[in-house]
Order: sequence, then structure tokens, then C-alpha cells
Amino acid sequence: MLKNFWYAVEFSEAVGRRPRKVTCLGQDFVLWRRRDGQVACLSDLCVHRGGALSLGTVIEDRVVCPYHGWEYEPDGGCVKIPANPPGRGIPKKARIDSYPVVEKYGMVWTFLGDLPEEERPPIPHIPQHDDPAFRVIHWETTLEANYERALENVVDAAHTPFVHGTAFGNPDKPEIPDYEITQTDWYAEADILLNPPPPKGLWGMLAKARIDPVIVTNGWYLPNIVKLHVRLPFGDLILYDFNIPVSQNRTHVKILGYRNFFTGKWADANAAKRITRIFEQDRLVVESQRPELLPFDLSAELHLRSDALQVSYRRRRQQLIDRGWWVGGDDIVTGDVPRREATVIASPARRDNPDLARAWVHKTRGESRNEPAHSAE
Repeated sequence: MLKNFWYAVEFSEAVGRRPRKVTCLGQDFVLWRRRDGQVACLSDLCVHRGGALSLGTVIEDRVVCPYHGWEYEPDGGCVKIPANPPGRGIPKKARIDSYPVVEKYGMVWTFLGDLPEEERPPIPHIPQHDDPAFRVIHWETTLEANYERALENVVDAAHTPFVHGTAFGNPDKPEIPDYEITQTDWYAEADILLNPPPPKGLWGMLAKARIDPVIVTNGWYLPNIVKLHVRLPFGDLILYDFNIPVSQNRTHVKILGYRNFFTGKWADANAAKRITRIFEQDRLVVESQRPELLPFDLSAELHLRSDALQVSYRRRRQQLIDRGWWVGGDDIVTGDVPRREATVIASPARRDNPDLARAWVHKTRGESRNEPAHSAE
């Protein structure tokens, strides 16, 4: 899993004044909307006794721990400890990680890493979102598989005739012509020629009798987004697939589905039904892939020219691993009785406040009270 990126962790419409738990990169976070409408994001772990802030409440702009009532500002600082008598100060260590938040494209994005603002990779551009010709739907599910397997599945054009043979692919014409990749440091995409079967049902009403080969644009956007642009005979369908790493072997998938045909609300259910059908065909294959995690060694799996997009992702991933952006042992807090692990991604405030960088202690579930808690770094 890669840190130091903006992750879209929730649909904006799902975040309100009540604390909401989300999980990404193995770490739990709490989101809530402040009085000015801005969203705040903290680590979902009270520094006092490890209570889940997402089970608490919001007072003004502060989230309140349900265990002992400690109140935290959006910047992570504790400003009230009810058990303290009047005049007693609040320890400097009474603070938790706060993460930058941006709302864009109907999603809540939070930066999971400690890079300063000027060094952070960009949020991908989604031009269809502000185009009045397109209508968008939101769709989500949970996949019991690693997010990189899910990501590579979408950019893999060669599986289409077999996994989606009756819905999207054509098993009678499975060839994938060679294609060229357009790539930057943060994304790669390619136009790929496919031979789809004739559309059926509602969409088939708009299709011409003869179905010619279509150009499908597949692409990946770091750290976890894939794009699928299908040029149908009667319009464009563009899916942006956010593969949120809940853990190494579980992925929460959120999809923004754009279309410039049948743009009335009445067609949303049909569009969602088609996304569900395609995804469920993928699910069985992706959840059964072995090894479960993407190999680090490029030679560990056989690659063909039709796998060029996946290979480009793996090579770029290795460059970022070499840069130190992989979530590894330094991001894991471990308890010993019984052995439990939790991920703690260092926030930008740790870099901004060196004196406090090692002050925020996190206890994991199951850790003995007699054992020293491990630092978050």
C-alpha cells in the first residue's frame, strides 16, 4: 500500500455532523463536517485510552471521545479533559494525527502521509464532473481481495472477452491489438480496440444494427484509481473506480459512473444494474487470484504485450517503493497480548512539530496494560 497520496475515502453526501468512521491503508479515521461545511479528518483513536472517536459526538467543531469526553479540534489538539479540575492544564502530548482534506468530484479526499503541501502528488482530474452533458451515479461495494489486484483487473483489456463474454466482451474476437501508453509520473492510459457484442435491453434500443469495433480507454491514476471509458454507438460511459485499501486483503470499491446518454434520473437504476453485473463477473475471479498480493518482482508473473498497462503500473510502484512511500513496518503499531497490529500513517503535523513527532502514543486492541505502548513512528 502506498502512502503520501490523496485518497478519496468517502462520498461527500455521506459525511455530516455526526462522526463517521472510514478505513484506508489499514488505519481507521473519523470524519465529520464542521459548522462552516468543511470536513475534518483525524485518526480514529483517542490518545488517552484508545476510544474510537467515531462512536462519539460533535460539539461545535470538536469531536468528543465517547469514553472520557476528551474534546479534539480539527487540528488534532485536545482542548478539554472533563476529569481535570479547574486550572489544570492539558498535556502537550494530548493530540492525535490530523490529515488535510479536500472535497472534489463529490468525494472526500484526505492526504495520507507527511509530505509538505508543495511536494504532494495531485488529485486526478475528472473533466466529466463539471460537464453538463454528463450525469453521474455513485456505486459501491466491498471486495475480499487486495486493492492492486482490483486495480489491475480494470486496466486488463484481455480478460474482457472471457469474464464479460456476454455483457461487454466478445469471446469470438478476443485479440488485443498492440497499443501505445500515454504516461506521466502519476497516471497512465491507453486507447485499446475491442470488439464488443451487440448491446441488449434498454441500451440496445439505441444501437445500430451493425456493431463495429470500439475504442476503450483504460487507465490507472496513482495511488488506487482506474478509469474505464467505453465509447458506445450511442454515447460515452466513463467509470472512475476508487479501490480503497481497507487492509491487505480487503478493498472498499467506490465508483463514479458518468454517462452522456439517457441522462434522466429515471435511468440511474439501469446504469447501476449494469455496473453491478459487470463487477460481479469480476469479483469471482479477482477474489480467487493467487498470490493474493501483487508480487514485487516483475519476473514473478508472465507478461505479454497486452499487459503493458499493468507492467507500467508495477514499474512505477517499484520506483515509489524505492523512494520510501510503501506502507511498511514503521507504520505498524503492535500489541503483544494477544499480538495485534494497527496502521498509523504519520500526518503532516509530525513534520511541522518535531518536538511532538514521537509524542502521540497509540494502543492497539489486545495490548496489555503492563506493556509499554509503541510510538506511532
